[in-house]
Amino acid sequence: MSSSSAVFKQLVPFLIIGIGCAVIDFGITYSLTELVGTQRDMAKAVGWVFGTLTAYLLNSKFAFQAEVNAKKAGAVFFLYAVTFVVQLLLYRWTEDPLIAMGIDTNPWKDGISFVIAQGVATVTNFVLQRRVIFKEETKIIAEQDPR
Repeated sequence: MSSSSAVFKQLVPFLIIGIGCAVIDFGITYSLTELVGTQRDMAKAVGWVFGTLTAYLLNSKFAFQAEVNAKKAGAVFFLYAVTFVVQLLLYRWTEDPLIAMGIDTNPWKDGISFVIAQGVATVTNFVLQRRVIFKEETKIIAEQDPR
């Protein structure tokens, strides 16, 4: 299997799962903020936990074809924790510029902030999971198809 084919074989399920988990994350974040009145950062943290746990379990099985184990789970959660900090900061830092641009109503303001933060986290997570955490599984996937 060519290198680009192996990337595609992992990227497609990763993106599909990521979109689904982003919907979970944003749905919880937005609901807690708008319906419950939870502080914006706290709501984002709760949404992130649920989205991240779901993403790890599904990506391990479908994107990287890996067994769920404590070592890999620890590495993924460390990576997710680091990207969460970046994601939370981007989510927070984009609010004022969006308001200054006249985008001050929800769900638009929070939705745009979420997409920016989630986009950066998704690219970072895929690259590091593929090249570091699931490196051995990536090699096996590439070797499975002798094209």
